Amino acid sequence: MLVNSPHPVLVCAVAIEAALKDVDGVEPTFMRTSEKADALLALARLETQLAALRLKVMAAADDVAEESGARDVAAWLAHESRENPTACRAEQHLALALDTRCTRLGTAVAEGAVNLAQAKVIARALGDLPDDLDPELLVRAEEHLVEAASEYRPDQLRVLGRRILDVIAPDVGEAEEAKQLAREEERAWETTSLTLTRRGDGTTRLTGVLPDAAATRLATYLDAFTSPRSRVVEQRAPATAASRPRSRGRDAGAVVETTAMPQHRARGQAFIALLEHLDPAKLPAHGGDATTVMVTINHDSLTKDLATAGLLGTDDKITAAQARRLACTAQILPVVLGGKSEILDLGRTRRLFSRAQHKAMRIRDTRCRGENCTIPATWTEAHHWKPWSKGGKTDLADGVLLCSHHHHRAHDARYSSERMPNGDIRFHRRT
Repeated sequence: MLVNSPHPVLVCAVAIEAALKDVDGVEPTFMRTSEKADALLALARLETQLAALRLKVMAAADDVAEESGARDVAAWLAHESRENPTACRAEQHLALALDTRCTRLGTAVAEGAVNLAQAKVIARALGDLPDDLDPELLVRAEEHLVEAASEYRPDQLRVLGRRILDVIAPDVGEAEEAKQLAREEERAWETTSLTLTRRGDGTTRLTGVLPDAAATRLATYLDAFTSPRSRVVEQRAPATAASRPRSRGRDAGAVVETTAMPQHRARGQAFIALLEHLDPAKLPAHGGDATTVMVTINHDSLTKDLATAGLLGTDDKITAAQARRLACTAQILPVVLGGKSEILDLGRTRRLFSRAQHKAMRIRDTRCRGENCTIPATWTEAHHWKPWSKGGKTDLADGVLLCSHHHHRAHDARYSSERMPNGDIRFHRRT
């Protein structure tokens, strides 16, 4: 191979792109029925094979992340291709599995015999097998599941994967059943998630997955607030169900009832009450200080009824009345702009940034200032732009918030850094 000739993978990519341009604008309406059927199956197979090639390159692309200073290749790819970071990280895990543990599965995917959805299920099932399993049984399990992929959908393969030892080695499968229960409990903890999705109408949809035991505990706590003896929820409800307006949905002009079912509404209001009754002083340290929600509000607005305040780290607004209530009942810290403030610039009087400085930097930076980083300010660490050891001052102008990853980069001699016009920090690997 000539030194300057492009790699075969790049040649392949160029050829595929050229082939796609050749059919751009071609109208499939005039294809025969049999041709459409053949095309759909062929394109699905090619799509899988192309994805397999991408995963193969991804498994060998650690140097791409290292060269750019990214957290890993998934983070780099998500930024460069504007894809979902979670999806890219899942692809990275699958790529490593196909490259190391599940090579037979990797070959089947590369041939288009197993699609990506099936591959994810099979890789997960093989990863769940005991670490001390006989290697021969592991090979048999992989072969059996790959062969079964020619007949079964991903959801069916998931069921088969859970019981694969019962199929290939019944005696071993029975002994592993008790261990599997323990693994399920551990997995339940690892897969726990909570998603907050803004709906754009002043409400946020909360979606989560919890272990059964934790869900039972939450229900118990909420039921304490919804008990007939408790008046907390009733006192905090801004309006009755009858006085709350109903809105028209966006789907085909249908009227959508936005008022929740009574029992669901009661639990939702109980959840709000539960959050407001938590004591921040008893929660873990958060952004250099005890967990505190900060509300920014102009001094004049604080005394008015018809005024707004902002929640730190978001674009959300609340009323001045709500800010005053939260400051009294939920230990919310109001940051009054234009009023009496704390001294923030401490110069050389101390090496570590104070709590007040941490709060001020959180208001100013809102996130990690590493270029393109989205880690929120509450998860960051304060960094001296000019090191203390070289005469830097512990003041607000010399401080910048960085996540753990970028903070390590800032102190890594292999990387240089520069401050961008917008205040972000760009890192370069030294050559």
